Amino acid sequence: MEPGERKRLLSASSSEGDWREENKLKRGDSSASPKLDRYKMARQLTEKAIKDKKIFSIHGHYPVVRALLRRKGWVEKKLHFLPRISVSADGDGEGAAESKRPESKESQEAALEEADDIHDVMSRLVRNEIPYFLWTIKRDSIDYHSLSGDQMLNHFGRTASFTTKIGLCLNMRSLPWYAQANPDAFFPRCYGLGSDSEKQEFLDDFRRTAASSILKWVVSHQHCPKSHTQSRPKEAQDADPGSQKAPENDSKLVGLSGQLVDMACQVCQAYLGQLEHEDIDVAKDAATDLTEEQWKELTQQYYALIHGKAFISNPRNHFSQCQTLLNRIASASPQTEIDGLRNIWIVKPAAKSRGRDIVCMNRVEEILELVASDSLLAKDKWVVQKYIETPLLIYDTKFDIRQWFLVTDWNPLTIWFYKESYLRFSTRRFSLDDLDGAIHLCNNSIQKHLKIDKGRSPLLPYHNMWTSARFQEYLQKRGRGSVWGSVIYPAMKQAIANTMKVAQDHVEPRKSSFELYGADFILGHDFKPWLIEINSSPTMHASTPVTAQLCAQVQEDTIKVVLDRKGDRNCDVGNFELLWKQSAVDLPPVYGSDLCVEGVSLRKGKKQMPPIPHFRFSPSLRDAQPLKARGPTAMPDLAPGPRALPQHLKLKYGKV
Repeated sequence: MEPGERKRLLSASSSEGDWREENKLKRGDSSASPKLDRYKMARQLTEKAIKDKKIFSIHGHYPVVRALLRRKGWVEKKLHFLPRISVSADGDGEGAAESKRPESKESQEAALEEADDIHDVMSRLVRNEIPYFLWTIKRDSIDYHSLSGDQMLNHFGRTASFTTKIGLCLNMRSLPWYAQANPDAFFPRCYGLGSDSEKQEFLDDFRRTAASSILKWVVSHQHCPKSHTQSRPKEAQDADPGSQKAPENDSKLVGLSGQLVDMACQVCQAYLGQLEHEDIDVAKDAATDLTEEQWKELTQQYYALIHGKAFISNPRNHFSQCQTLLNRIASASPQTEIDGLRNIWIVKPAAKSRGRDIVCMNRVEEILELVASDSLLAKDKWVVQKYIETPLLIYDTKFDIRQWFLVTDWNPLTIWFYKESYLRFSTRRFSLDDLDGAIHLCNNSIQKHLKIDKGRSPLLPYHNMWTSARFQEYLQKRGRGSVWGSVIYPAMKQAIANTMKVAQDHVEPRKSSFELYGADFILGHDFKPWLIEINSSPTMHASTPVTAQLCAQVQEDTIKVVLDRKGDRNCDVGNFELLWKQSAVDLPPVYGSDLCVEGVSLRKGKKQMPPIPHFRFSPSLRDAQPLKARGPTAMPDLAPGPRALPQHLKLKYGKV
């Protein structure tokens, strides 16, 4: 059946159903008149929406988007063929699927008769129309590649390069090829533990961090007498002044020789050579790396030193050398400040969200044992990332920042940054002595199930959230009001722009798509933001008074950018600001040769037969007309004159 004929039949069927419904309403009692008026109004609005291509479909819990589109004259087509999502308050766009069977024609007509809401009536009238705006919770909810060019979708294809932990981990290393920026300046280093090479790189990093931590211990304890060398590091004391433990007796401490400091300095010196590229002309055989036994000894002594079970005698003797090396490392490595002394790493599944199965660990052998555990599924690849041990605290409590941004095109790359964001607090005071997730993970999906600790400051809200405006007020009262506009906000914008430049080559650049993302940042004690991860389909559930206000606002402003701005380039875009608009990138012309193959096909030649000797035919055969030759014969010319037949031919043809 032709598409035009099918459309006419569908239109006729719809008109017949509408006429039947109108007659049903006319035959009713006095109450039929308001129903008829409502039906006429619904039909008029629906016809206008069909003409203007204002049909939309929503898959998921997005009541704000639905209400906004209806106010703008859009009519919803219910996606009954899709699984229904039961959304929880803690999800970042994931929910349990609940199957629903398609409705029969009789049930649809019955529902139309019982529909009291005009929007339900209008949805029934457009059930055979094509939706031109689709907002789904996941891209896989629909057949992405079957959409026409004028159908808008709130997702792009192939975004795993920055919306998964493993994708972001691997792709950020390519940033210097796309922008003049160093990923180590805003993204904590991480490794994917799915390969042996990545595991070895992580092991080397852990050992180098342990060596530099030994140097930091020496510098921080240069003025401390022996009786106080077991106390906690300065950073940890500032971070959690209320959780210090009573010092142990000196008799329980183990004295470590200065050889440990010498080995740590040797490791840091070799690391500096790598950072400053001094190892390029050094022969591989001339490397001064420690042996495996020396590494094990250094690691065990480091554990004892950092956890207060050992001390180094006369740390001032090594102060000058350690301080010089640390200054050189800090100038070459921008992550020296966030390393701290505890060598804590955060281990998380590569493709999970909402803080599931994330743990903090500070012993390398335990991390590798967790990854290699037989109880884990093979498909779950792990990512290990350096934990920020010196975060900015508010009332001795850790927090992170959820920041939205919108991508409306990938060629040219067009990024919109949202001016508002919100903070998420943990339920317990910060401490490096306890690696519990309630202290170090600020995801609302985790914290909402926990009770607020009695030791946490009562100045923090019960719902564990602040708006960015409230945070700026907090900074203003402490004399740091300019930090948000001069350090935090610009650095977050730059981090997002650089990350999207790296991902541009990996994403499928569909022209009629857009997508809203949620980025998570943690501030260092110097107010410098560090990008942790980027989420697709960020949660829009009004779980707290803060999200109830901001999530509704960001959805409304998203509609302004992707719909209103199509008709008016100068329209109001709410709190969005254009972060980056790249010049259009044209594909390079191809000046290659026009290669082609000319000729005729070859036929396999017949097999050449052996020559047949000359012999006499019977008269009947001699009188027969020869066949007209269609081509050159493949038989060789026979020499004239009689020839002797072989013995076996004489017997055969003698009878003839």
